[in-house]
Amino acid sequence: MKILDKSKLKDLLNSLSGEAQVFAPVNEDDVIKFQPWTDGKEVDLSSNALLPPKDLLFPQTETMYRYTTKGMKAEVAEVAAGSEKQVIFAIRPCDVRSFLMMDDVFLTKGYEDDYYKNKRDNTILISLGCKDPEPTCFCDSMGIDKSESEHADIVMFDLGEQLALDAKTDAGKALLDSLSELEDGSADKPDTAECIIKVEPQGLAEKLAKMFEHPYWEELSRKCIGCGACTYLCPTCHCFDIRRKNVGEEGFQFRCWDSCMFSEYTRMAGGHNPRPSKKERVRNRFLHKLQYFPERYDKVACVGCGRCLAKCPVNMDITRIIKELGEVAVNE
Repeated sequence: MKILDKSKLKDLLNSLSGEAQVFAPVNEDDVIKFQPWTDGKEVDLSSNALLPPKDLLFPQTETMYRYTTKGMKAEVAEVAAGSEKQVIFAIRPCDVRSFLMMDDVFLTKGYEDDYYKNKRDNTILISLGCKDPEPTCFCDSMGIDKSESEHADIVMFDLGEQLALDAKTDAGKALLDSLSELEDGSADKPDTAECIIKVEPQGLAEKLAKMFEHPYWEELSRKCIGCGACTYLCPTCHCFDIRRKNVGEEGFQFRCWDSCMFSEYTRMAGGHNPRPSKKERVRNRFLHKLQYFPERYDKVACVGCGRCLAKCPVNMDITRIIKELGEVAVNE
C-alpha cells in the first residue's frame, strides 16, 4: 500500500500526466465532471461526478470512417480506434461496475467493438471509495461495495489529510511503483455510512417476464416528458445511432449517443414505429434495466449511482418503481 499527502495531489496528477492522459473529477460552475487534467485545475473529491465517465470509453460522438466521392468513384478511409493511454482518477465503485456492463455489451457474445476495446485496454482505473453516500445513492442494494472496487487497477481510500492507494492489478502496481510522490505505508479502510435508500431487485426479472401487457406501464408513463436525461446521465445506457455528414465531395460516418426515450429511436424507414407512445418507451427502459439485461448478462443494468433520481425533472424514481413492481399483482 502507498500513502499520499493530499498536499502532493497535484504533483501526483502531474506525474501521471507524463505517462498518460489523465481524467479527474473537476468542479466547474458547480458541476463535477471528469475533465482532462492540467496543472491549475482543482480536483473535487467531495462527491461523485454528475456526468459518468462512460464517454471516456464510449464517446458521445465518434467518427468511424471518412470518405471522398468523385463521379462514380469513392474512396473510404477507416479512422483508427483510439489507443492512447489514459488514467481515470477517482472513479467511484459504482462507475467501475458500470464499465463491466459496458464490457458485456461491447466485448462479449461473439463480437468485439474495436473502438471500445482499444480504449478499454489502454485505460487504468484508479477508484476512490465512498465514505458518505449521497441521499440518492443505493449502490449497496445492487451488490456494490461502496468502500472500494475489486475491478479497478488501483483502489484509493480517503483518510482525511492523506490518500491510501492499493494496487489490484499488475498494471496498477507498476504505475504506483513509478510515482515518487508516494510513500510506503499501511492503513485501514475508513468506515462507510449506509445508503439511506434500500431496494430488492432479486427475482424481479422473472416477474417482469409476465408483465409486458400489465396496466402498470400506462400509469407509470403518464408523468414522463421524454427528455432522455435519465439515459444520458446513466453510466450503463449505451444506445447509439449511426449517421453521416457530407461536405461537398467529402464526408464521414459517425456514431453518437441516442436514447430509447426518444420517439425517433425505433422509427423505421417506412414510418412504422413499434414503440409509438410513451408507454412503450418507458416500459422498454425499465424492462431493459431489470429484465432483458439480467437475462442476457446475469446483471441488473443499474449500479445505484442515483443520478437519475437526482436529476429527473418529474421524479421517475427507479427505486420506487422497483418497489412497486415487487408489490404489483400479476395474473399467472
